[in-house]
Amino acid sequence: MAMQHAAMDLPPITDRERAILRAVVHLYVLHASPVGSRYLSKYLERELKLSPATIRNVMVDLEERGYITHPHLSAGRVPTDMGYRLYVDSLMDIERLSAEEQDNVVTSLLHVPREHLLRDASRLLGTLSQYVAVVQSPILRDVRVRKVEMIELSSDRVLVVLALESDIVRTLSIETDADPNRSSLADISRFVNERLAGHSLRDIPSLFPDVLGANGSDTPTLVRLFLEQAERLADSAGVVPETVHVAGTTQLLTHPEFVDPRRLRSIIELVENEDVIVHLLEPTASGDGVSVRIGDELGNELLRDYSLVTTQYTVGSVSGSVGLIGPKRMPYGRVISLVDVVSHVIASRYANDTSNT
Repeated sequence: MAMQHAAMDLPPITDRERAILRAVVHLYVLHASPVGSRYLSKYLERELKLSPATIRNVMVDLEERGYITHPHLSAGRVPTDMGYRLYVDSLMDIERLSAEEQDNVVTSLLHVPREHLLRDASRLLGTLSQYVAVVQSPILRDVRVRKVEMIELSSDRVLVVLALESDIVRTLSIETDADPNRSSLADISRFVNERLAGHSLRDIPSLFPDVLGANGSDTPTLVRLFLEQAERLADSAGVVPETVHVAGTTQLLTHPEFVDPRRLRSIIELVENEDVIVHLLEPTASGDGVSVRIGDELGNELLRDYSLVTTQYTVGSVSGSVGLIGPKRMPYGRVISLVDVVSHVIASRYANDTSNT
């Protein structure tokens, strides 16, 4: 499983410091309480026989480097964002899902109607993780056009059917004063298909400069109206309608961080703003694989207390996103596996459905 790594220069630490930091993160994720030196000494005794005093000194060094902190003077330590970052990048082990868990994901999504696949995938992912699951539809502006068909509905209305890759179909209703007939619609459809078929909607300006530019005044009105609407369809949010499926928000109440419902306000505000979620799910520059962004790395004040784990699934020439939003104190190794498995099942379902049509 490929992992994307954040471009961060982190202060170097020794092998002993790495072992102690790994244990601090693991224990804090497990128990949601600051980790003390005495408990850490007992926890590490099989790996490192260190006294509580020695561990306290090491933890002071880790705190000075910014990897851990303490809520108050007498408390144990908790990881900082930088501590979590080092843990995710080089200290954690990926927790592979059991064969039973993987079978559960596959079986749950195997026979779901295609139109409900992403919705059900988000619900399943939210249930399995107990975090907020987000599944985004393929990005429409990148989908290649297979065929454009125009159908006369009345003397002043035309239905345009856009058949796109991955069995995505979209329709446009266009009003026109041209009183189109079947013959003229066939000619216009042929003209549009000759240029647009095999290209994406984002290519329209470059494919039809003579139509959309100032010199396109002699072009049939219907062609101009179609191209303008198709451009707007691609740019309206860039994704297929019903773009983002979100599930599991209330499940955050099961975590100690959110016993006070007021702390859920930020995530609820986020869920209600689809544009923000779409922006968060945009692929990072580091390429394919699972991406983990922690706290301030998300660039959103509402998400300072959260982490986001995302990956892409590919459908033909386009991609959609699968992600989990949860507290920074999450079992990253397991969460990464969950996101990865669900994304592969979604891609497999799309591929199988397409090959069977």
